[in-house]
Amino acid sequence: MAFYLIIVAIVIFSCVFMNRISNKIGVPTLLAFIGLGMLFGAGGPLKIGFSNYRLAEQICTVALIFIMFYGGFGTNWKQAKKVAKQSVLMSTLGVLVTACIVAVFAHFVLRFSWIESFLMGSVISSTDAASVFSILRSRKLSLKYNTASVLELESGSNDPVAYMMIAIFLAVYRGGISGGEIAYMIFAQIVYGLAIGAGISILALYVLRKVKSLGDGFNMIFIVGVAIAAYAVPAIIGGNGYLSTYIVGIVLGNAKIHDKSEIVHFFDGITVAAQMLVFFLLGLLSEPVMFPGVLIPGILIAVFVTFIARPVTAFAILAPFRAKVNQILLVSWSGLRGASSIVFAISVFLGATTQNNIFYITFLIVLFSIMLQGTLLPKVSEKLNMIDEKGNVMKTFTDYTDEVPVQFIQFKIPEGHIWENKILREIILPPETIAVLLQRGAERIAPNGETRIKAGDKIILSAKTPGKVEGIELSEIIVKSGDDYENKKLSEIPRDAQGLIIMIRRGDDVIIPSGDILLKQGDILVVNDTE
Repeated sequence: MAFYLIIVAIVIFSCVFMNRISNKIGVPTLLAFIGLGMLFGAGGPLKIGFSNYRLAEQICTVALIFIMFYGGFGTNWKQAKKVAKQSVLMSTLGVLVTACIVAVFAHFVLRFSWIESFLMGSVISSTDAASVFSILRSRKLSLKYNTASVLELESGSNDPVAYMMIAIFLAVYRGGISGGEIAYMIFAQIVYGLAIGAGISILALYVLRKVKSLGDGFNMIFIVGVAIAAYAVPAIIGGNGYLSTYIVGIVLGNAKIHDKSEIVHFFDGITVAAQMLVFFLLGLLSEPVMFPGVLIPGILIAVFVTFIARPVTAFAILAPFRAKVNQILLVSWSGLRGASSIVFAISVFLGATTQNNIFYITFLIVLFSIMLQGTLLPKVSEKLNMIDEKGNVMKTFTDYTDEVPVQFIQFKIPEGHIWENKILREIILPPETIAVLLQRGAERIAPNGETRIKAGDKIILSAKTPGKVEGIELSEIIVKSGDDYENKKLSEIPRDAQGLIIMIRRGDDVIIPSGDILLKQGDILVVNDTE
């Protein structure tokens, strides 16, 4: 057991190290993960034999659940809805058209059978959300005409359609299925996926809002369970689990829930780990001796889908929306193939005995896509004049928060204070400040000039956040047993002996100092030592 854990640790460390190297040389990280898997695999120097495709499919399916969920959860719907029509058409009709064009090419040029041709087209018809998200985030790639949102929404939502086509064509391949059964399969995939996704979203939001906070970390664990249930429940009854998962992701990701930003970063990490696992397994499963036999069809299909099928689809769908030519070209180039194609290829490998090795052909197509499209996407964006220098791509993700240059000050009105029983407009506040909230017990009041202040009220003021402040040097003093500070009031301590105490930490409490504060053992004094 310990030996295998050491191997796992070495793989993880290697992936992290390869990530650093790939970022420096500008090569997509996923390519490094594939190479690492091949290094560990039976064909590499370490020769770890792994050929359990069934186990690999199950592991990759779980990984794809989180990739799909994050595809929805991380997409900012306020930004995406402006281009929702274009994106949805690209993720539905676009996937179907791409699959059909590739199928025609595979049949007439490469002499695949029709069923193999459509399976091949379906496997590589969808684009990879995690890869697109990763490149946009890591390169801070802000694009004109809301193109980032088009790519995010399309890549996040197109896997369910590809999965549905693969399920249908596999059923046709096995034979014995009627037209009515195919129609019901399509109905079940779409309707059950949509209905269950909507139902789980409503139930999950009710729990999150009713409970508000489930405790440290438990919000995230709860949402992990929700993502898994969103896939499993419809899948059991013939629905599209990926469609349901995506719907739940986009609903929860755009709802007001506790610790939203932290949850996004949590799933960002899970998605990275899922991609790492999928691509490492792909490399581990691969046998280099198989590549020569699929090299020609793999390269030809990769070139065809990149330079013909994807552009034809993009122009056919986006041109009626009067999209700019350079935008359509960039959308065409951004059709990266990735984790979902790998998972679907394994499913086809297990579900059909085909004349052509669809798994290894897909392997080469994914390698080609990541190596060429992924590496050159920032440069292509620049050459097409699609970089928006004034934009911020992070606004298209749900963890974006505007940086507002204000700070808040809270204080409590004691009995006898000069402000007690006065209305707000009678009080002279510090320059460039405003009262933004008044808390009176459990009541929260948005104050105005006629709001009367009472003893015990908590008032929150806002003021401009200063720029860089020079001339302040802070240090800490811990009050220890028997020293000169213990059991003395601040007013009893000579100013030159302690500098200006600006804050006292007492356990979990923060105390703003005044002359009658009695210092105790264990107090941490934050002092401005500026001379």
